[in-house]
Amino acid sequence: AIESAAAFADLHFVCVGTPQRHGEYAADLTYVDAAFDALYACVQPGAVVVGKSTVPVGTAARLAGQLRDAGAELVWNPEFLREGFAVADTLRPDRIVIGAANDAAGSVLELAYAPILATGIPLVRTDFATAELVKVSANAFLATKISFINAMAEICEVAGGDVTKLAEAIGHDERIGHKFLRAGLGFGGGCLPKDIRAFMARAGELGVDQAVSFLKNIDEINQRRRARMVDLAREMCEGSLAGRRVGVLGAAFKPDSDDIRDSPALDVALAIQRAGSAVRVYDPQAMTNAKDAYPTLAYVPSALEACHDADVVLHLTEWAEFRTLGPADLAPVVHELNILDGRNVLDPDEWRAAGWQFRALGRP
Repeated sequence: AIESAAAFADLHFVCVGTPQRHGEYAADLTYVDAAFDALYACVQPGAVVVGKSTVPVGTAARLAGQLRDAGAELVWNPEFLREGFAVADTLRPDRIVIGAANDAAGSVLELAYAPILATGIPLVRTDFATAELVKVSANAFLATKISFINAMAEICEVAGGDVTKLAEAIGHDERIGHKFLRAGLGFGGGCLPKDIRAFMARAGELGVDQAVSFLKNIDEINQRRRARMVDLAREMCEGSLAGRRVGVLGAAFKPDSDDIRDSPALDVALAIQRAGSAVRVYDPQAMTNAKDAYPTLAYVPSALEACHDADVVLHLTEWAEFRTLGPADLAPVVHELNILDGRNVLDPDEWRAAGWQFRALGRP
């Protein structure tokens, strides 16, 4: 119980989710406020409470005042965990950020991190507002990089360029790097999309309208890639998806995960179904979650069954299982030799040489 934890501990970590508020872009702080309210009622004087949630700037200052009334101090220490790498990212983070209004409270947390800091991990000591902004700014930057290369893909599609070669070339510049430069369906999941929108909402509340416009463009580019995939599928089906059979490879928002939150693959599958197609979906790990969230789609137990009698196959999540499927594997089961690569990981020359019509985002 929280009462026994409060009586026992001198250092408390609050690590609760901040989902997107229903029907809005803003973050829902219900879980954060509930956790702090419960702790406030029983925390011991002199204790230090560490907030790790991704929150709108200004939240920590409000919560700190509440805790001070109970004789406790707040420190903000944003987490930078990648899904699927939580333990590694906790033990070997790229940096540790400690935001505090009270230096002594910040030093308590620094002492707790001493074994990790001793390995040479950078430490940034700062104020509440900066610590809060570090997390959302990091996510916004990653989203910006993804949307930038997807904007370049849009230009390549019109100009006849190849965005994969473009990304390879600019990524050799050490100031840019290759990470997050793979054009395709864009980002999804439970962090980047909702954090960008919450950042947008908070920037709007603060009156920083130009920043809002910038963040909005990032989100809009990301959404346009999903619509473009549907358009390409329609083009491959001679202008109409009505009555077509479509095989969808992938449901999770990224490979090696069962997370389907804001999944580009499932958004595309649903849009194609609504356009009149019969859609079959397969994913190695995300089937249960996909069925719960998108019950109207048809799900099958293998990639080959998803592609059975398909007029077009859509490769939407870059699982290793799908990357190893070649033209000869799928040709015997499909109705038409049409494939769309939404993740730019398949070899177009291999598929075209085998007689397939091959299309991808940002490639000729």
